[in-house]
Amino acid sequence: MLKHVLDMNRSILLNKHFQSFLLIIFIILFDRFTKYWVISYFNADSSDIIYLAPFLNIDLIWNKGIAFGLFFFEEKKYYLLITIFILVIILILIWWMSNTFGVENFSISMIIGGAIGNVIDRIYYSAVPDFIDFHINNFHWFVFNMADIFITIGIVLMILSEFKKND
Repeated sequence: MLKHVLDMNRSILLNKHFQSFLLIIFIILFDRFTKYWVISYFNADSSDIIYLAPFLNIDLIWNKGIAFGLFFFEEKKYYLLITIFILVIILILIWWMSNTFGVENFSISMIIGGAIGNVIDRIYYSAVPDFIDFHINNFHWFVFNMADIFITIGIVLMILSEFKKND
C-alpha cells in the first residue's frame, strides 16, 4: 500500500514538473520566434516603426541593461557579472518551482521561461532585443519584449496568490 502511494506521489510530481517544463519551453520558443521576426524585419533594410494601434508600435531597440534598460554598464566585466547573477536567480527559481504547486508553480514557470529567453539574448547578442512600444500620446512606457510580458504576468500572479493566501 505504501509503495502504491509513493508511486502515485512520484507520478504526480513528474507530471507537475513535465507541465512546468513544457510551459517554460513554450515561453522560450515563443519569445525566440517573436524576437527573430522583429530582428529579421528591422535587419532587412527597414528601420520603419510598425504602427499597430494609436497606442502600440513595434520598434526594435537593443537593451544592454537589465529590466527596462536599467543598470547599463559599459564595461564587459559588469555585464558578465550581472548575467551570472541572473543565471543564479534562475537556478534558485527552478529549485523553488520544484517545491511548489498550483498558481505559484505556474507563475514561477512563467518567470523562468521569460528570464531564460532574455538570458539567451544577453549571451548571444550581448543585449536584449526589445520591441513593444506602448504609449499614450507622447508618454512612452519602457520598450519591452514577450519574455518581459511573461515575467511580469508571473510576478503579478504570484503577488495575487500571496494576497489570496493571506485572506
